[in-house]
Order: sequence, then C-alpha cells, then structure tokens
Amino acid sequence: MQASPAQLLDAGREVEAISAEAFDATDPTRLERFFQDLPSPIDHVMVTAGGPHYMPLADMDLEAARRAFDQRLKMTLGVALYSRGKVRPGGSLLFIGGTGARRPGVGLVIASTLTPALPALTANLALELAPTRVNLIAPGFVDTPLSASLLGDQLEARRTELRGTLPIGRVVGPADVASLAVHIMSNTALTCGTYDIDGGQQIVSR
Repeated sequence: MQASPAQLLDAGREVEAISAEAFDATDPTRLERFFQDLPSPIDHVMVTAGGPHYMPLADMDLEAARRAFDQRLKMTLGVALYSRGKVRPGGSLLFIGGTGARRPGVGLVIASTLTPALPALTANLALELAPTRVNLIAPGFVDTPLSASLLGDQLEARRTELRGTLPIGRVVGPADVASLAVHIMSNTALTCGTYDIDGGQQIVSR
C-alpha cells in the first residue's frame, strides 16, 4: 500500500505541519534537492518510507530483487548523505526497519537480508554523522492499513492470534511506534541503537 501525494499532503495539514512536500524518496536527485531546499537547520529526520519485500525464490525476478535491495539501502544512505549540515548538533536521523524476518522463512530471502543490514548501517552512520544521532526502530506486526493490505482476509485471524500470545495481551498499533519515536528523538543519550517494538513477539512461537 503506497500513499498518494494527496494523502501525504492531507496528513501534513492534519498535524498542522509548517510545510509539506510529497516526492519519491527513492529518487536520489529529488531527495538531494529536498534537503538542499530546506530553509533552515532542522532537529530530526524520521524515515518511514519503504515496505517489506516478500518474494519466494521460485518466483523471483532478479531485476525486481535488485531494485528492492537498491531502493531501501540507497534511500537510507541518501538521507544520511544529503542531510549532512542540515541537522542541528544533537538532532537525529530515525529509520524504520523490522523484526519479522529475523527468522528464516519461505519468501523472506530479501527481507531477511535487509533486516540485519539496517542495524549495522545505522550504527556505522551514527559514528560517521556524530554529533547527529542515528537510530533504528524495528517493529513487529503493527495494525496499520499496510498490514491489512498484506494479510487481506487473514487480518482478523492474525490479530486474534497476537492478542492471545503476546505478553502485552494486545496488538501493537501506530501510536505505540509514534510514542517510541518521540522518545528516541527527545532523549539525546540515544544513538547507534536498534529498538524493537513488537509486544514480545520475538520471544513467543509463531
């Protein structure tokens, strides 16, 4: 599920953003121009763009697989590269990864490779961009429209399963992730870190 420019601009108005701009974050030229055009230094950059890529090897198109790797890693590196000098000291870059592909499974060739790559990339960027802080949020299942689009008619069954097995006794929602993001951005002692938020999903059997 991909947001349209109109949806993104509507979201900006809903939170009373000072300004909003919609563009393809995987386009390096456009991404560079976005940071160049910022009128003043900023405190934080949070990147939520990009979704999971599920592609069984038997059905894999090598060019599509290359694009999946290229887009995710290039976008992350692009944000780090082009934001230099734009983030105030002590400010932060915050990326979103995931925990769902830490265990191997059919269709997870791409996702299971990117899942450990992002924490390593985050830690290295934090060293090179200091004093800008760099962190990664790694959610498990989050009850969002994206999850609904991926699961289809299996969505309610997945919710019921998680309510019955997660130690927190409920499903993780967008507000949970947002709360963690605000904490990471505001706590100036946090950098180089990957922060799981999955309600204990990693310690219970699937």
